[in-house]
Order: sequence, then C-alpha cells, then structure tokens
Amino acid sequence: MTKVVIIGGGPGGYEAALVAAQLGADVTVVDRDGIGGACVLTDCVPSKTLIATSVRSTYVRESARLGIEIPTADGRPDVTVDLRKVNERVKRLAQAQSDDTANRVLKEGVEIIPGEARLVDPSIVAVGDQRIRADVVLVATGAHPRELPSARPDGERILTWRHLYDLEELPEKLIVVGSGVTGAEFANAYQGLGSEVTLVSSRERVMPTQDADAAEVLEGVFRRLGMTVLGKTRAESVTNTGSGVVVTLSDGRTVEGSHCLMTVGMIPNTANLGLEEAGVRLDKGGFVQVDRVSRTSTPGVYAAGDCTGVNMLASVAAMQGRIAMWHALGEAVSPLKLSTVASTVFTHPELASVGATEEDVRSGRVDARVVNLPLDTNPRAKMTNSKDGFVKLICRQQTGIIMGGVIVGPRASELILGVSVAVQQRLTVDEVAHTFSVYPSLSGSVTEAARSLMQASPE
Repeated sequence: MTKVVIIGGGPGGYEAALVAAQLGADVTVVDRDGIGGACVLTDCVPSKTLIATSVRSTYVRESARLGIEIPTADGRPDVTVDLRKVNERVKRLAQAQSDDTANRVLKEGVEIIPGEARLVDPSIVAVGDQRIRADVVLVATGAHPRELPSARPDGERILTWRHLYDLEELPEKLIVVGSGVTGAEFANAYQGLGSEVTLVSSRERVMPTQDADAAEVLEGVFRRLGMTVLGKTRAESVTNTGSGVVVTLSDGRTVEGSHCLMTVGMIPNTANLGLEEAGVRLDKGGFVQVDRVSRTSTPGVYAAGDCTGVNMLASVAAMQGRIAMWHALGEAVSPLKLSTVASTVFTHPELASVGATEEDVRSGRVDARVVNLPLDTNPRAKMTNSKDGFVKLICRQQTGIIMGGVIVGPRASELILGVSVAVQQRLTVDEVAHTFSVYPSLSGSVTEAARSLMQASPE
C-alpha cells in the first residue's frame, strides 16, 4: 500500500486526500489550523459569507425602486448592521464548514494529525518528535497576507482581512489599501454594510488584472455609491493614532480614517519546512515551483495550492491536489490547463471570467471575434433593476469555437458555468446559440451573445 503524507489541510490538501484514499492509499494529513485551512476558516468562506450579508443590505436599501416601501423619518430605508452578530455568524459557518470537511475526510479513512510538519528528507515527514515515512509527499501549506514594514497590522486599527471577523463595530471610515480582487471585494462589501470607504489603488484603475470593461463598470458602481477611489498612488505608511489611522500616500497626501485594511498580496507558507534541504526548488518569492501535474524538482514530492503561486484560487488548489494524486498513484491524468479556469470577483455586481481575454485578441495573441452585450437590455435584469453589467463572448475567427467570456452582473459566479463548459468542451457559438435558455433569464444573454457571433454561411 502506498503511503501518502499531505502537509496542509486546505482545498489542495483535503481534496488530494480524498482522491488518494479512493485509490487505496494509506493517507495522513498533517494540519495546524483545521481542515479546510485558511480558505475555509479565515479567507474565502468567511469573506463570501460577509459579502452575502452586504449584498442583502444593499438590496434592502434599494428596495424602493421595486415599489417596496420601508418608511423612515427621512424617507429612506433605515438599514443598520450589527457587525458583532454578522461576524459571529461568519465564524460559526466557517467552523461548521471545516467540521463537515474534516468528518468527510475521516469517513474515508484518512488519518489527521494536528501539528506542524517539515521534511527531514524526501521520504520522511517530521511532526514534532514523530517521524512518518512516505512514498509520496504533497506540500499544500497555503500562504498568508503580505505586510508592509511601515504599516504593520495590529489587529485593532491596522488590519489584514484575517482580523476583520473579530471587529464588534462597523468601521466608520474604512481605508482599503490595494485595489486587486481582495481589496475591491472588501471595499465594496463594507460600503454595502454602511461604512464610508476610501480605496487606494497603485494603478490607473481598480482590479488591473481583470477585464478592462468589467473593471470600468465596477469602479463606476463604487464611485456612484459614494466610494472614494484614489488611483495611481501607493500607501507609504499607516499610523494608528489611537482613535483612528492616518495613511500617508506616495504623492504626499494623507488620508484619515477609523480603520485601515491592508490587501497588498500574499506570501507563501514555505519557510522552515525543510523544502530546499530536500531539493525542492523555490522561486525568488518563496513559491514552490511545480509542473502541470504538480511535481516539484524532487521525485516523490508534489505541491498544490497557494504555496505554488499558480493562479491562487481554491478551485485551482483542489485540482492541483487531485492531479498530484492521480499522477503519483498511476492513474491517467490530464495536466492542469489554466486556460479553462473560471474565476469570480465577489463584488456587487459580480465579475466572472474564463479563458481567453479581449486583451489577447487586441494584442494579436488570439485570432478571434468579440461581442459585448449590455445587461440593461436583458428582460430579467430589468425586472430586478440590475442595470450594471454585460455578457462578453470570445470565439475563434474562422471556426466559431468559444475561447473565453466575461460576465458582470448578479450571480455571475453561477452564470459563468455555461461559458466554462463551452470553453472546456470547445463548443462553437452555433452550438450554444441553438441551446435553449429560459425566458426571461440572465443566462439568456449568453445564448444571445452566441447568436450575435454566428456568421452567415457562404453562398
């Protein structure tokens, strides 16, 4: 029986454990934080739970547009948020998800050892004084928030997102430093909860790695709802004044607020694991270097998830872990294909994308056609007063094979699945255009976009 030791119980680790157990291996997971890892306990699950509350709060505030009257003294819906209760629910749900995942792993016969592990050599994992011999090792240790020396988080006024769920009162004036996906999500979430928000962006626009049209729509929504967006400037330092914070910017300006949230990247959890001593190659940022079947430079040692720096998404971590076990245990396996990975920014509205981008088309890297349908023409969007957003499809110039897409709108994280299936299965716009969609529905805009890309047959 093959002995598999997995270091880390996040999505990369526990999904790998389930696959390895299914294939008959003797599996041990060494985990220091709780099964589900940071994804479930402090990052993805808690943040999306918080965002769900924020979105509901926004819907109530905008209910008058649908004819729902909530009378107040000034004629506006009076929505208040009890952040202590919100955070209690957030942490309760996160722990429940961790417990459910742990129970499933244990049910499959996987051994879970609490503690911190390190490699003694490629075939021996140490947990305290215990030594575990392994035929296969998977490193899935995740990453943690990057900190700036001039803006050290203190958990009171200067925060990382892992401090947010201990707050008992809503920040009156929240300054968010960093306008990538994490910064944009939290800035939008706390704006929806009722905070006055300032977003500091080092780039010309927010979310610079996302589709430019999508980022423009979302920044417009942020500003329209009252968010202050400061572009092309960096935070040089953050000072806790006792009663608030002062953020000094690279252009000389200062911004005052009640709290500051730092979202300036991630650092891999690869220090003190014995990786380099075991011959595992790291890049200059400390990320484990892997190939498309999750192998490291050391035979028998694999890696998955955020510690590899490969598209830091829970879905990618899970797939890397599964692929590692399929490969290590002799199963047929397809290498990781990042061009089929779907991702979502959980703002309100949401932004979801998959595959080739319009920038790929404009730069000449991809010979394709693009269509962009505004969401405000969709009947279902009109019914729910959802005016901000669009559906964008990209297909090959000659064959019509769908290569990518972007959706901005309510539940874009759900709507993108249809486009993901089309990209994965290499469907053509004709095939999608001839697929029935419900009327009225937001998904109807996907089939409508496909019809717009159909070309007339030559006579």
